[in-house]
Parts: sequence; structure tokens; C-alpha cells
Amino acid sequence: MATTWDADEAKLSRSSGGRIAHTGSRATRPVGSAGPRARRRLGPGPAIPFGLQIGPVLLVLTWVVGSALGWIDPRILSAPWTVVEAFVRLIEQGRLQDNFVTSATRALLGLGIGLLIGTVLAVVAGLSRIGEALIDGPIQIKRAIPTLALIPLLILWFGIGESMKVTTIALAVIVPIYIHTHNALRSIDSRYVELAETLRMSQKDFILQVVLPGALPGFLLGLRFAVTLCWVSLVVVEQINATSGLGYMIDLARNYGQTDVILVGLVVYVLLGLVSDGLVRLLERRALSWRRTLAN
Repeated sequence: MATTWDADEAKLSRSSGGRIAHTGSRATRPVGSAGPRARRRLGPGPAIPFGLQIGPVLLVLTWVVGSALGWIDPRILSAPWTVVEAFVRLIEQGRLQDNFVTSATRALLGLGIGLLIGTVLAVVAGLSRIGEALIDGPIQIKRAIPTLALIPLLILWFGIGESMKVTTIALAVIVPIYIHTHNALRSIDSRYVELAETLRMSQKDFILQVVLPGALPGFLLGLRFAVTLCWVSLVVVEQINATSGLGYMIDLARNYGQTDVILVGLVVYVLLGLVSDGLVRLLERRALSWRRTLAN
């Protein structure tokens, strides 16, 4: 005759839904289970070697195949080999080097001036309520006005020479540098500020050891946007009464219907943009190697 203990054990076995219930200190385990469940990774996964180059390579391959099979009209888009021939011809004539040096000089001057002004304004506005009241409003107004819309006014002020072109680039650079650096400054953990006050740090040491390192991620993010806007602004200003530069070369080729020369200029702009962005990414990885993020 079954005892009460046997009945209770039978009920427990039936209610476990396919599980084996062991009495005592042994834990209940599902039938067929091989062990603890593996942890699922929720991140983007390991980095793909040369992953950033896959998209551009596929785009170029599409261009090559379309031109070779006659799917692309050469009058609309020259074939890659025609562009290579034009590239070699421009180098032999010295036109490409001269225009490149002129464009690079304008871009670096505008980028340097914009970085300096934008960083100083961000630090002043981020550390002072009075500075924020005086600076943040005008910067927000400038952000609402496209830089290219200011070109007619800048021409009246500076003429059509180098000053207007460099100023236009600098104005385009200032806004992203200020916005991201200022936001990073205001996002610094207040515990670091309290620690600096406890250690009686001077204002100079506080800026050098707390403020600038804390604002570095935002500054580098703003730098990536600034570099992109630098090249965009350069393309535009070099097509306004310019006599040299890559933009001038492209505009002149447009007048003569030289699609291959236009593409050479565009390819140089693309390479400049990719190289400059890659340098900023490298600087970001080196300067922020201590951070553990989703990208890591």
C-alpha cells in the first residue's frame, strides 16, 4: 500500500512537466540539458577586417562593371580608365598639384582658426554662466543660419579674395566644435568637480586635468563633423570667382563639358575626406583607448 510520502513524490514528478525532481540537496535539471545556458552576445560582434573599405570598393566595382558593359553613358559618367588617364594628364601638366596645394592651404587655415575659436568659446561658456549667457545664444543663431547663406554678406565685408574663403570655412567649423565640446563639458560628472574642490586645485589645474580630458570625447566627435564641413565649404567657396583650387578646376571643367576632369576633382575630394576622417578616428582610438564602449 502506497504511503503518503509516495503520493506526494508522484504529484511532484507529474507537476514538473518533463523534469526529474530529486529530493534532498540536489537541484532540479531539465531532461537532456547539457549544462548552463551560454550567454548571448548583444553587441555588433567582432570587427570585420577592412570593413570600412568594403562599401567604397563595391561602389567602384559597380562603376567599372557598368562602364565596361555599356550600361553607363560616358557622356554622363566617364569610365574609370578615362578618369585615370585624365588624372595622369593633370599630374603631368602640374595642374592637379598646384590646385591641391591651394585648396589644402585654405582648408587647413580655416580648420585651424575654427578649431581654436570654437574650443575657446566652448570652454568659456561651459565654465561660466556669464560666458554662456553671452556666447551660447549667438552660436545657436549661427547654427540656424547655413554658413553658405552668409557668403553674399562675407563677400561685401572681405571681397572675393582669400580672406572670404578662409572665413567661410572657419565659420562652418566653429559650430560643431562648440556644440559638442560645450555639451561634453556640461556632462562631466559632478563628483570630479567636488574632488577637485576637495583637493583645492587651482583653476588652471582644474581646466588641464579635469575639464579638457572630460571634454575630449565631445571635442573629437565635433572634430569629425568639422572636418567634413570644412571640405564641403571649400568646394563651394572655390567656385565663387576663384582662380585656383580644386573647386575652380571642377567649375572650369564643367564649362567645357570635361566629365573626366570633374570626376578627378571629386575623387580627390573623396580621398581627402576619407583620409582626414580616418586620421580623426585614429586619434580618437589612441586618445580614448581607456574607454570601454559598444564599439570595442
